[in-house]
Amino acid sequence: MAYLADQARNRYSIESRQRLSTRLAFLVAGMGTSAWGALVPFAKSRMDLDPAELGLVLLCLGMGSLTAMPLAGRLTSRFGCRLVIVSSGAIASLLLPLLAIAPHPLLLAISLSLFGAAIGTLDVSMNIQAVIVEKNHGKTLMSGFHGLYSVGGFIGAGGMALMLSAGLRPSMACVSMTVIVVGTLCLAAPHLLRAAAAAAERESPVFAVPHGAVIFLGIVCFAVFLAEGATLDWGALLLTINGGFTPDRGGLGYAVFAIAMTVGRLTGDRVIRRWGRKRVMMLGGLCAAAGFSIATLASASQIALVGFLLIGLGASNIAPILFTAAGRQQDMPPAAAISAVTTLGYVGVLAGPALIGFVAHATSLRVAFGGLGCAMLLVAGSSRQGLVSQSEK
Repeated sequence: MAYLADQARNRYSIESRQRLSTRLAFLVAGMGTSAWGALVPFAKSRMDLDPAELGLVLLCLGMGSLTAMPLAGRLTSRFGCRLVIVSSGAIASLLLPLLAIAPHPLLLAISLSLFGAAIGTLDVSMNIQAVIVEKNHGKTLMSGFHGLYSVGGFIGAGGMALMLSAGLRPSMACVSMTVIVVGTLCLAAPHLLRAAAAAAERESPVFAVPHGAVIFLGIVCFAVFLAEGATLDWGALLLTINGGFTPDRGGLGYAVFAIAMTVGRLTGDRVIRRWGRKRVMMLGGLCAAAGFSIATLASASQIALVGFLLIGLGASNIAPILFTAAGRQQDMPPAAAISAVTTLGYVGVLAGPALIGFVAHATSLRVAFGGLGCAMLLVAGSSRQGLVSQSEK
């Protein structure tokens, strides 16, 4: 009996360390991504870029990520989560100082492409790690993992803002952030999953074409990420046009959204265990749809902010549910499926600002945001499909 008790304690200790390491990997990704956001104004002024030139340079980040994401699943299957997470996270963090000092737009564009590729690879590999750890643990963990990504975003953006406001040069602030990120990776590395996938999965195509259930999951993820990306890029303008906010306060909408999403994810695992993934996804989609309606139609600023709060809470746990479902479907190898769903979701983040801009130009920004509310209603309806409920098993 004592032997069995020791074995149980050892197993619990290993699983708890794996959970902690997975959370740290998500934290690293959030810190790295948000740290670059603080450097954008400095890059614009350093190279005297006009908005069009800056937009083209920033596009390189997304293109680098989209190029790497389809490959990341194969790399993780071949070499294991630990090597891919640590190497991609280290590369991304080491590129941060270069992003702060790049003297020419072409060098910045190349650096951003590499940075985007590293972040995209990290994003896919850490989600594969999360799916495996959640499956081994036997309980819902994915929302909490994604919540740590949001926490990392606050740490990265807030830390960079504090260092820069204290007078530290951008290059030195990035070096400091690199040290923090690399140190966090060193803490996570010993208990990240080391084993590669089975031989059949390692021999899957480099660019696996999504099929079966993965297409459905990818489309839903595209819709959710499109809504999140549009809220980031157009939410402030909606509040200044329709909500009576002054331009300097327009960013409050996204701040409320981000805080609500973080809280929703950090508490999401307990909610999902109680209510089930299918019901949480349905209610989340309805909540987000109601939020878009309120943010679009409200004329009072405080009521409009309630809309952004509901969008954040409603959308917070949908993507984690989709990643869990991608890891448990049977139509594609899990790593390839997660890679495909992540890529399609990221296309939504990139396409969101442009799509909303086109619709707003042809009609109005209110109509564009109303369309996002309709999309979230469709996401709520998609929970009736068997894919989400299958992931309960």
